[in-house]
Amino acid sequence: MKMIKKVLAVVLACITVCVCFVGCSAKNSSKDSASSDYENIKAKGELVVGITDFAPMDYKDENGNWTGFDAELANKLGEKLGVNVKFVEIDWDNKFIELSTGSIDCLWNGLTITDEVTNNSSVTEAYAKNQQIVVAKKDLASTLKSIDDLKNLTFAVENGSAGQAAAADNGLNATGVTAQSDALLEVASGSVDACIIDSTMATAMTGEGTDYADLTSSVVLVDEQYGISFRKNSDMVEKTNAYLQEFKSDGTLKALSEKYGVQLAE
Repeated sequence: MKMIKKVLAVVLACITVCVCFVGCSAKNSSKDSASSDYENIKAKGELVVGITDFAPMDYKDENGNWTGFDAELANKLGEKLGVNVKFVEIDWDNKFIELSTGSIDCLWNGLTITDEVTNNSSVTEAYAKNQQIVVAKKDLASTLKSIDDLKNLTFAVENGSAGQAAAADNGLNATGVTAQSDALLEVASGSVDACIIDSTMATAMTGEGTDYADLTSSVVLVDEQYGISFRKNSDMVEKTNAYLQEFKSDGTLKALSEKYGVQLAE
């Protein structure tokens, strides 16, 4: 009986050791295989940036290449990281799905820092500031002075945008479209009375000397700031914040703000 107990004790001890070894090995293996976003980007040699057509932040030049304030800044970051930058046009309404599944590495497209953004991703420090603003044809815009003047109007807003949120918050009658540029088209065609878009786009795309010379800005609905969105707890946030500070110190951000008419965060 004593011999049997001794044998059982040895067997149990061996099983325990094996379980611990396998468990520890699995943990170490999991830890080793879970590389950081920074390491993944460096390894593949490419930073994939999710964007929409949004002048002056991201838009195509006459050669079909992406340019703009954010596009140039993203390329500057790519140079610092030693990787290429690939711009991928996405459905902005599905931006967090694209980010979480790894289809893109970040959202960098005049992204307004909101509770929704911070709940679904990790965001850099603000680098630019903006407003959600009402744009309408000049004759109508001249009559719009307050939120109350907007209540009986129809609006176009980009799906998933801060403009759509501003419309909902103020109880406005808004229809969603694919991009902010589409919202301007809807106003110009007369399909809606007005649109709610970023002031940065409104400044670049409306008024004298633009494609929308008959459109102008009116009521400001929201003051906001732009940030760059990475996956939750991504180590790229800290890396990018450090480079943003460098770009601020060396005058890169100032030069881009003057070139594209974008206001920098204070």
